Amino acid sequence: MARPEPRETASPDAFRSLMSLFPSGVAVVTAREAGGTPRGVTCTSLASVSLEPPLLLVCLHARSGTLAALRRTGAFAVNLLHHRGRGAAEVFASPVADRFAEVEWAPSPEDGLPWLSRHAHAVAECAVWDSRSAGDHVVVFGSVRRVHADPATPLLYGGRQYRSWAQATVPDQRIERTRP
Repeated sequence: MARPEPRETASPDAFRSLMSLFPSGVAVVTAREAGGTPRGVTCTSLASVSLEPPLLLVCLHARSGTLAALRRTGAFAVNLLHHRGRGAAEVFASPVADRFAEVEWAPSPEDGLPWLSRHAHAVAECAVWDSRSAGDHVVVFGSVRRVHADPATPLLYGGRQYRSWAQATVPDQRIERTRP
């Protein structure tokens, strides 16, 4: 389908301001290079797509090193940050050269993907299912292979500020599911 050319568009600052009015959870998307070097980036563009099969999507900048790594290896992890994960969110949103030297992490339980074990209350291990270019970003669809979760208060980002969702705690369900 052909995309119509808009007569005018909002400025990047106006669009950024609009999106700041929509609070969302905070995740760090991680991957490993073929040689094992971990990559990661803070991401608030995350959504569920399908239950059957279980699919989610993340939106990553087209020049992201994390995007390049997950495209090469076909796998990535989505680390959902809890209320004490703000420091990790800030590190992975910054231009720090070695982000993984700044935060504690471990290989995820099954696929060995970078898991922010002290900052994330849940991690989804995903296989790349598809991807689509969209402006200066790429929408990556992930087939969720495994989920590991612990009870915690989620970290939110909105109004250009981090906050905890004080009235909400993820229930104690300690999910560990694998699908063939």
